[in-house]
Amino acid sequence: MNFEIITKYFPDLTELQINQFKQLYDLYVDWNSKINVVSRKDIESLYEKHVLHSLAIAKYVQFENGTKVLDIGTGGGFPGIPLAIMFPNTEFTLCDSIGKKIKVAEEISNAIGLKNTDFVVGRVENLKEEFHFIVSRAVAPMESLYRWTQDYIDDNCFNAKLNGYLLLKGGDLKEEIKELKRLNAKLNVQTADLNSFFEGEFFETKQLVYIFKH
Repeated sequence: MNFEIITKYFPDLTELQINQFKQLYDLYVDWNSKINVVSRKDIESLYEKHVLHSLAIAKYVQFENGTKVLDIGTGGGFPGIPLAIMFPNTEFTLCDSIGKKIKVAEEISNAIGLKNTDFVVGRVENLKEEFHFIVSRAVAPMESLYRWTQDYIDDNCFNAKLNGYLLLKGGDLKEEIKELKRLNAKLNVQTADLNSFFEGEFFETKQLVYIFKH
């Protein structure tokens, strides 16, 4: 367990946030022994490979109070739970089609006292809400995510970045971006290498993809 990696990159956390982040390890170890939401070999690296990875989004954009964010395919709560700790005045809806994974995310959220999370079991296409941002961690190709959710992006922008998608991806994304542009040529796609935010081999091939319309 290496909790200090969080405070190294986010030194201005409140005492409440520090306590919430600290509780995650034991909670995920306990739940993971019953329902596998984090790969067994990764559980020791929870803070680097799951929590800090999720928080790359917080290095890229600071959500304003009242922002509504949808986390698609959240699994056990990534990136939604770390982001909900980081932005207590932002509303997060965590969605996954696998009920037992959402149960883990909800139980952990409750255990650490989060008040800004909502949980949905089911396919994202069935949601009937609008959000300022949609986040996801390597769940599906960008083109698929966009196709499922393009009508869910709210037109009302009040953050420093225009409303859109913030996706954590790995590997070569040229083909995925090409497919996305083929679907809608008006989309803007910007990428940021995560090794510009965080040190370590794990982040060398990881990127954050920001998709938005002018």
